[in-house]
Amino acid sequence: MNKRNYYKELENKIDEFQKNGVVPKLLLHVCCAPCSSHCLEFLRQYFDVTVFFYNPNITEDKEYHKRVAEEKRLIEEYNRQVEEKNFEGMHSDEHARKIDIIEGEYDPKEYFEAVKGYEDIPEGGARCRKCFELRLRKTAETAALNDFEYFTTSLTISPLKNADVLNEVGEEAAKFVNEKIAADDLSGKEISFLPSDFKKKDGYKRSIELSCRFGLYRQDYCGCGFSKAERERQKAEDKRD
Repeated sequence: MNKRNYYKELENKIDEFQKNGVVPKLLLHVCCAPCSSHCLEFLRQYFDVTVFFYNPNITEDKEYHKRVAEEKRLIEEYNRQVEEKNFEGMHSDEHARKIDIIEGEYDPKEYFEAVKGYEDIPEGGARCRKCFELRLRKTAETAALNDFEYFTTSLTISPLKNADVLNEVGEEAAKFVNEKIAADDLSGKEISFLPSDFKKKDGYKRSIELSCRFGLYRQDYCGCGFSKAERERQKAEDKRD
């Protein structure tokens, strides 16, 4: 069985949209400003993009507000470029569009409930999948309720995140929400998941360049207390070595 090339699938979708002269409405789930920097730089040329900042997995209140503030600052910078038609040093041109943002409800209890029973699972395993399911299902519901055509996530830009799992979870979220709409359990229109693997074609490298350019706050852990504890253990081990 051939492994899916999610980046190529995204490129094919974009080619299809451009051929038909359409600019779909896209809800982009975003985990933080650094990860979204390249995603937004790229996507704003082909989609009408709205950021969805929904991350109850960021379990420290101060950390959450720092990350969402940085996301809003980055969007302001990108929108200023569009207003001034100045894309110097950017991989964007006059086709770039302004970006909106929706901030989801911040309630870490949702996260702890979603991963209950998985607390001792190592990073990158089943607990992380439960977290992805929580956030992408909420993204899909928000997209359907607000007349978006597509949704996706910036999480695939991380070398530490499994693009196969994320795309699978995203497609499952779209199916779940569309079934709720068909059963009249949710008002809205059907939604599609946009495949992605934003780390490809030096996407992750570009996100680091953009983070430096805009002086973005770059955290060294995913967001939950479990990932922070794991990162602290790794740093302690590095010091001993």
